[in-house]
Amino acid sequence: MRVPKRVAVIGAGSMGSQAMWRLAARGAEVIGYDRYAPGHDRGAAGGESRIYRAAHLGEPAYIPLLRLADRMWEQLQAETGRSLRRHSGSLVMGEAASPSMRLLLSTSDAHGLDHEVLDREELARRYPQHRLPDGHTAVLDRLGAVIRPEASIQAAAARAEHLGARLHRYTAVREVVPAAGGGVRVVTDQGTDHVDAAVVTVGPWINTLIPDLPRTVDVRRVVCSWHLPTRHDWFAGGAPSFVRAAPHDCFGIPSPDGISVKLGLSFKYHAPVPEPDRLERTVRPEELGVFRELIGELMPDLNPDPIRMSAYMEGYTESGNPIVGHLPGEDDIIVMAGFSGSGFKFSPAMGEIAADLALDGTTQHPVDFLPPAGVGAA
Repeated sequence: MRVPKRVAVIGAGSMGSQAMWRLAARGAEVIGYDRYAPGHDRGAAGGESRIYRAAHLGEPAYIPLLRLADRMWEQLQAETGRSLRRHSGSLVMGEAASPSMRLLLSTSDAHGLDHEVLDREELARRYPQHRLPDGHTAVLDRLGAVIRPEASIQAAAARAEHLGARLHRYTAVREVVPAAGGGVRVVTDQGTDHVDAAVVTVGPWINTLIPDLPRTVDVRRVVCSWHLPTRHDWFAGGAPSFVRAAPHDCFGIPSPDGISVKLGLSFKYHAPVPEPDRLERTVRPEELGVFRELIGELMPDLNPDPIRMSAYMEGYTESGNPIVGHLPGEDDIIVMAGFSGSGFKFSPAMGEIAADLALDGTTQHPVDFLPPAGVGAA
């Protein structure tokens, strides 16, 4: 397979900005396109904070990718001089006997992850902000951190441009198709570009741009809310981010400025989005009900009345594993989509893998467990 030199990255968001950085760092001629601009709030990366966790609730095969992402987050910070992650640890809480919590503990032990199990009494002593129901346990992931998503996307895109990439802001791509004689045609309202390869990372717009994608990406509306603590010591103990596994299915991220706590919910609470360009961004008062219930049961020292509620979009696959790989029969078109709400933490690793696939046709990083675009859900 020939080595492409001129690579288009379509969508300069969570994954695309990182792909641009890694491609430019390896000497490719990179042309990026985004219907808005890096760091916008119209896709899946808004809300000022995301969680990095080394301890993973699901597939253990993600652990090496998370380790790669950890190294590359540090590299991006070093290259840009930007503070993009705050290490504060992360709590994962759930039913002690549940398959997901048992898998998390066995995986953490097997991979030597720095973690600690906290029973109900120890959690209450160290993190009194949280209530732990009977039969539940907590795991402190000491490698956990809070990521600044908008700043990270802008930093990666700016670094790519510094290395020679060109980014067309406010430029929607209408078509990405194989070109006669090889390569890829990228069509926008401003004209057509011919490139050697294209990396498609358009998030919620994947079904619109590539309607014949063999695997379905279910686009959902995600609501987050921000709440003020009613106790001044809510941020004591380092205020780690936290995830509540089933049956509660929620997460929270204390803001770095010590003012509010961002709360979010899992897939079962997200409404379908038929048309990404028509996302309902107004959050209705009745959507607050589940947040109020969770606060009352698990975090009673938060004010149940939010100071802010916002809506975003995320793409989900049936398996929960993202689409990573070439389109069927197309060596020059790489798709990354459907990260199911958990992809931002390993986005630098995905950028490196995208560069591998575009420049070398393959990658040595362990992604065999992720079905490529043409394979049915795992």
